[in-house]
Amino acid sequence: MIAETKGILADLIGFQTVSADSNLQMIAYLAERLEACGARVEVIQEESGKKANLFATLGPPCDGGIVLSGHSDVVPVTDQDWSSDPFEMLERDGKLFGRGTCDMKGFIAATLATAPHFAQNIRDRPLHFAFTYDEETGCIGAGHLAQSLTDCGIKPALAIIGEPTNMRIIEGHKGCYEYTTRFQGLEGHGSAPDQGVNAVEYAVRYVGRLLALRDTLKVMAPDDSRFEPPWTTLNIGALKGGSVHNVIAPKAQVDWEMRPVQINDADFVKSSIAAYCNDVLLPQMRAVYPEASIETEVIGEVAGLMPVNDNEALRIVTELTGANGADVVPFGTEAGIFQSLGMDVVVCGPGSIEQAHKADEFIEIAQLEQCLTMLGNLGNRLSDSMNGS
Repeated sequence: MIAETKGILADLIGFQTVSADSNLQMIAYLAERLEACGARVEVIQEESGKKANLFATLGPPCDGGIVLSGHSDVVPVTDQDWSSDPFEMLERDGKLFGRGTCDMKGFIAATLATAPHFAQNIRDRPLHFAFTYDEETGCIGAGHLAQSLTDCGIKPALAIIGEPTNMRIIEGHKGCYEYTTRFQGLEGHGSAPDQGVNAVEYAVRYVGRLLALRDTLKVMAPDDSRFEPPWTTLNIGALKGGSVHNVIAPKAQVDWEMRPVQINDADFVKSSIAAYCNDVLLPQMRAVYPEASIETEVIGEVAGLMPVNDNEALRIVTELTGANGADVVPFGTEAGIFQSLGMDVVVCGPGSIEQAHKADEFIEIAQLEQCLTMLGNLGNRLSDSMNGS
């Protein structure tokens, strides 16, 4: 099984599914392999036709199924110092190198390699494969898939998200809310600052307000928060604007994100920064230039995965892996989107998040073997269900 998995993974690494590019060739490859196992496959294209989700089912067409989910896109390799071709898998010292090996084509490869086992054993409970686009840029594909499942009335009971966790079971993580805020001011000569509206200066004040809110969020942390750090974090990713020393900058842009531990924190930040813009910054900008503006684009607002007391996914994956307990993590996944559909959800997959997004990304072969064991046990469990065990 591991040889088959490595072969599939090598194929998947060869598809250069950077989020800015199309994933259609990889989706077609996944569809072909799953259809060969007898799965009912639906390819759901997004509006431009450049990208698609895949949703496939083995077993009866009924509610209560189990979803195995992974994203097809990877982050860019631009300006990273790789020691080998990032889109050609290389095996060395018990590791498989290549972009996406751990995040998260390794898990997808393991599910495909196990698919024939599932097809032979599954009986009265459906097993679904959900492979999405644009997880790395706001979980856009998963949101699209969620809407598609709702529209079709498909109601799985639980989902296993195969993000790299070193095969630890994760039952909770923070949300991930990403924004781009653009400032339109009025250009002018640097010697007459009062006659222009310096977009960079207002962007800096906007950032200052966000940083003040970040300090406030620390004291708003729930007493029982299990996250590290326990509060909602806020990060300024980029500040862009201006051109030369002596010109008043007419445009600026701030890219920022927050990772809420609770939805109220997100609401607090958004309402506070909006009030600051409307009550303070915009009146000052428009007193000089009535057409000045501050506009915020929502890149993605992805709900966190909330730990729950009664979680069938947690019980099943604990039995499959023999794990003792479950953890929470600060990084985000698509899990919260599946949870919002009423599913019980955990995150559990091969590889380490420490390798994700870096040059010479790799996954240990031993991790893939552990994942294959978990999936094999799942296949056996689905077979046993026909006998009432």
